[in-house]
Amino acid sequence: MTITKAIILSAGQGSRLLPLTRDVPKCMIEFNGRTLISWQIAALVANGVTDIVVVTGFRTERVEDHALQLYRETGAGIRCVFNPFFQVADNLGTCWIVREEMDRDFIILNGDTIISDEIVARLIAGAQDAITVTVDIKADGDYDDDDMKVNRDASGRLHHIGKRLLPPDTNAESIGMLAFTGEGPAIFRNQIDQMMRTPEGVERWYLRAIDIIAKGNRVGTASIEGLEWQEVDFHQDVEAAMALTAKWVAQGRYGR
Repeated sequence: MTITKAIILSAGQGSRLLPLTRDVPKCMIEFNGRTLISWQIAALVANGVTDIVVVTGFRTERVEDHALQLYRETGAGIRCVFNPFFQVADNLGTCWIVREEMDRDFIILNGDTIISDEIVARLIAGAQDAITVTVDIKADGDYDDDDMKVNRDASGRLHHIGKRLLPPDTNAESIGMLAFTGEGPAIFRNQIDQMMRTPEGVERWYLRAIDIIAKGNRVGTASIEGLEWQEVDFHQDVEAAMALTAKWVAQGRYGR
């Protein structure tokens, strides 16, 4: 399996990180010499993903300028698509804005998650279904309210995904990174379009679309248990991301 395209959802400000994000988009926070989005692109490019679309919103001009810099550094084709509704729509709306870019096999990635190149490789290798959700497993089974919880069976098929899953129904968590292959992009585009035609569409997360799709289609999962990643939502996450990326710098990973 080869996937060469990715869509990064980076339209939000990251208000839970204020004042850090008062004038800087969350994806532009710097961690040990690289911005968050630069760490993401390094991991993608290391796996041959070189056609990258970044959906912007808050302080879009900063991200656009940075994307040009990253293009010069990596050689990857990095394009920005501005979402003018980023202040009033959740990330389902962000996906809808960029739906025309879902024209072939692609990876979608939340703009607030630092991932390793091994995680990208694991997802690409494990993308055996039309839609594949990257999941991590907590050994103690202690998933908190903010985790995007997943229920999957022994074959890896996803049955439900959402923050409101009850503990007995939860056996994994989504890290906000999915692969769409074969008919997967068309299935996802159609579901997004249907949901955005409803009054509550702008208030939805795009993973709600995956939950609905899973009721009638097989949605697979790829476990990245044991691999390193860090979501950056709260101030304590910034400290954890600093520690993780410092470790990678010390190891000489993603050398420039």
